[in-house]
Amino acid sequence: MSVGIFGLAFLAMLGLMLAGMPIAVSMALVGIIGGISAYGVPFMDSIAPVVWGVQNENLLTSIPLFVLLGELLLRSGIADRMYIALSAWLGRLPGGLLHTNIGACALFAATSGSSVATAATVGTVALPSLQRRGYSMRASLGSLAAGGTLGILIPPSVNMIVYGSLTNTSIGKLFIAGIIPGLLLTGCFMLWIWISSVASGNVKREDKVPLAERLRTLQFLVPPVVVFGIVMGSLYFGIATTTESAALGVVAALAFVWQSGKLNWDLMRNCFISTARVSGMILLIIVAAFILNLTVSLTGVAEAMTKWVAGLGLSGTGFILALIVFYLILGMFMDVLSMQVATIPITFPIAVALGVDPVWFGIFIVLMCELGLITPPVGMNLFVVHGIRPDKGGLEDVIWGALPYAVIMIAFTLLLLVVPALATWLPGHM
Repeated sequence: MSVGIFGLAFLAMLGLMLAGMPIAVSMALVGIIGGISAYGVPFMDSIAPVVWGVQNENLLTSIPLFVLLGELLLRSGIADRMYIALSAWLGRLPGGLLHTNIGACALFAATSGSSVATAATVGTVALPSLQRRGYSMRASLGSLAAGGTLGILIPPSVNMIVYGSLTNTSIGKLFIAGIIPGLLLTGCFMLWIWISSVASGNVKREDKVPLAERLRTLQFLVPPVVVFGIVMGSLYFGIATTTESAALGVVAALAFVWQSGKLNWDLMRNCFISTARVSGMILLIIVAAFILNLTVSLTGVAEAMTKWVAGLGLSGTGFILALIVFYLILGMFMDVLSMQVATIPITFPIAVALGVDPVWFGIFIVLMCELGLITPPVGMNLFVVHGIRPDKGGLEDVIWGALPYAVIMIAFTLLLLVVPALATWLPGHM
C-alpha cells in the first residue's frame, strides 16, 4: 500500500470520527476494508485470532481495576476531604484556592488515571467555593481544566496502558516515567498562578489556618497517598505486575471506603456499573486498534512510512517537532483515545527507527494528548468544566482561562526534548 493511499484512508477514518461514528467502528471499518482490498475475503480469517488474543491479554485486566479504583475514591467522598486539606495548606499562597485546584487535581490523578474524572470531581467540589469567595471565573475554570489533564500523565494512567498495549512497552516503566514530568508540570502550573496573580495586582489569599487545624487535616490526605504509594511502590520495587498493583490499590481503597462508613451496596453497584461502561468502551476501541494494526503490518504501511520520513532527512528531534504541530492540530478535533489509537501504530515505528526511546515517546504522546484536552473546539476538559460551572456563563471563559496552560505544556514538551532524562532516569533505576 502506498503512502498516498494510506493518507487517504487515514483522512477517511478521521472524517468518520468527526461525523459522529463511534471510534471503534471507524477504525475497524477502515482496517477491514483496507485488509480486504489488499488480500481479499480470506483476510477476515485473520481477524478472529487477533480479537481473541487481545481479549485474553492479562495486562488489559488492569484497565477495569484502575477505573474501579478511581470510582471508589470519587464516590466515597475522599476527594472532597482531600480538597479541604490542601486548601488549608496552599490557600495562603498568592493565588489562593487556584493552587488548591492544581494540587487536588494532581493528587486525585495519582489514584484515578482519568483526566475527565479528575476535572469533573475537583471542579464539582471547588467551583461553588471559588464563586463565593470572588475568584475570577476565567482563572478558576482554566486552572481546573488544565489541572485535570494531569490525570493521564501522573500514574496510574489508563492512557499509558493503552500506549503500552499498542506498542508492547512496559506499563510499569511508563508509570514510573510519568512521575517526575507530572510533578514538574504541576509545579509549572502553580508557578504560573503565582506569577499571574502577583502581576495582576489582585492577589487572592485565603485566611491563615492555625497550625493545629492544618495538621488535623493531614488525615484527609492519607487515603490517596497510601493508595499511590502501594500502587507505584509495588511496581518500582518489582513486587507486583501492573495488574497486581492495580488489584492491591483497589483493596486499599475498599479499606478506606469501609473505614469512612460509606461502603454499602448502592455505592458498590454504581461503581461497578460505571467501571463496566468505561472499561467496555476502552477495550472495544483497543480491539478495533489491533484490527487496524493488523492491516497496517500486513500491507507494509509502517515500513513505507518509515522510509518516506527517512527520505525527508528528518532527525529524531526534527520528527518530534513536526509531531508537536501535528498533534496540536489533531487535538483540536479529536479526543484523547481517538488520537492515540489512530496515530500510534504509525508514529511509533518511525520514532523508534529514528532512535527515539519508546518510554520517552510514550510520555511525549501523553503530553500531546493532554494538550488536546484543553484545545478548542473539541477539548474534552473544557466542556466538562464548563458544564459544572455554577454561573452558567459562556464557553469562552474556560477557553481563555486554559490558554496559558496550553502554552506551558508546549514549553514543557520542548524542555523534555532537551532534557530527556526527566522521563528516562527514574524508570532506568527500577
